[in-house]
Amino acid sequence: MIRARLTQDDRDLLLALLDLPTAGPLEDDGAPRLWEAQRTYAAAAREIGFDVVHHAAAEPVDLVGAPVPLAVRRAVENDPDFLAVQPSLVLALGPELPQADTVMFNVHLDTVAGSEPVDFDGRRFTGRGAIDAKGPAVALLAGVRGALHSAPGLASGTRVLIQAVSGEEGGAMGVFGTRPLVRRGWYGRLNLFCEPTGMRLLPRSTASMTACVRVDGDDAIDDRPAAGHNATVLLGHLAQWLATRLPGHTDGGQVCVAGLHTGHLHNRVYGTGRLLLNCSYADTASGDALATRLEAEVAAAVGEFREAYGTHRDLARTAADAAAITRVEWHKRGLPALPPSDDRWATHLLERQGGLARWPDDEPAFTCDALWMAGLPGAHTAVLGPGDLDRNHAHAAGEYADLTDLEAFAEAVSGILVRFAARHHAATGGTHQ
Repeated sequence: MIRARLTQDDRDLLLALLDLPTAGPLEDDGAPRLWEAQRTYAAAAREIGFDVVHHAAAEPVDLVGAPVPLAVRRAVENDPDFLAVQPSLVLALGPELPQADTVMFNVHLDTVAGSEPVDFDGRRFTGRGAIDAKGPAVALLAGVRGALHSAPGLASGTRVLIQAVSGEEGGAMGVFGTRPLVRRGWYGRLNLFCEPTGMRLLPRSTASMTACVRVDGDDAIDDRPAAGHNATVLLGHLAQWLATRLPGHTDGGQVCVAGLHTGHLHNRVYGTGRLLLNCSYADTASGDALATRLEAEVAAAVGEFREAYGTHRDLARTAADAAAITRVEWHKRGLPALPPSDDRWATHLLERQGGLARWPDDEPAFTCDALWMAGLPGAHTAVLGPGDLDRNHAHAAGEYADLTDLEAFAEAVSGILVRFAARHHAATGGTHQ
């Protein structure tokens, strides 16, 4: 095993990154300091030989032809600085080489909202992004450095790319971060997306879609509740109906019955409101089937509501008009999913030679920017990283990353790069495997 440790400079780098607020505009109203974070990261990468080959924000033209989430479309239309404050960075080590000789790592430096105390007590880093994914980003550099120490000539025959992107969080789904970089050809034969997987190789990624069930009716005063449409009761009925019926039709995905909102006050009947659902799927066919099922279940729930409350003193008008005032609006739909890979070469390199465990086939995957690698020829993609999304409190209070986990990831990166660079020696007649 190649030893790869986080130096004092690495620890200082991670603490500096954790101190920088990098939640994007979809997550937080404050200005993200992503330019500064990426420049700080690039400066550290230069110390081990990387060059900056791209550092720019996406342009509106980069979104053309993409299934852009509604929140992103609205933000681009309404905020001229939305894309400008969310750049992405590409670093390159080694000469320009064909895709077959290239390894790409993708890591995101944007975070979810929420300020967390930044600290390192000698064994554990805390702070927003510690595990998702500023900690893995720093450990990645330590891993590359370890590989170069172990195999000094590695960079002469292997090109290493790092995509340090924005737009991974907040429901942006990588449409202005990872997707434009992949479309420009910055990927390799082997592509690893650095997300917390407990150091298990996940060679697939679900995609997700967001449905908004809207009720657009009439309000009423609290003294005359029967005069209006009670969106709160109707959407509550729809929420429990979908929560119990829809998960049985996911075919390997997940259903999250999320936010429900009608109003904040006690002295009125709210006639309008919305219910959000986020649904993941493993492939396009499953996603299309789940979307169709969701719309059908909404219609069935509305019908049941009409039957159950048609003669109710306060809900009769809501029941009678339920079908007319209820509709499904898709905020996000049509994203690709990364299907499971059966690449024998990659299995040999990563699992048999490298000893990395594979994410169980019967355990649900999750959604990340790896989905944009779907369908690219000659490219094997997997998700790999330290820690666990739940255990390490990613997206929650108390987010942390243990030094031992980050160093284990660094060692895995080192081993992968050394084995990849040595593949020529194992190939028959000097050809790639």
